[in-house]
Amino acid sequence: MSIHKSLHIAGGQSTGRSVFTRRERIEKLMSKGNFEEGDSVYGLPKVRTAVKTLSKKQLKALHAARMEAEALASGEVLEPAEGEEAAAEGDEAGGDSKAEQEAL
Repeated sequence: MSIHKSLHIAGGQSTGRSVFTRRERIEKLMSKGNFEEGDSVYGLPKVRTAVKTLSKKQLKALHAARMEAEALASGEVLEPAEGEEAAAEGDEAGGDSKAEQEAL
């Protein structure tokens, strides 16, 4: 029996599969060195299928952290960017707004 046209998914599988076949799992394990010829094919350990991607915000934070680590390793001093400078000044003042600082 065939599937009716209205029920058939045109694009095939749009998302990544959440599991591997036994053959794919064995190939991954062999490439990592966790499986050798002659080992049992039953009770295989789990194998990750998809790598999570980072958001743009997370990528920027990761890049900033790497740049800071490289600068510290080389002995350079990084100057904060314009947006970061204003935030740093607010942090030093305890997070108070300018109006609250003037009132004190």
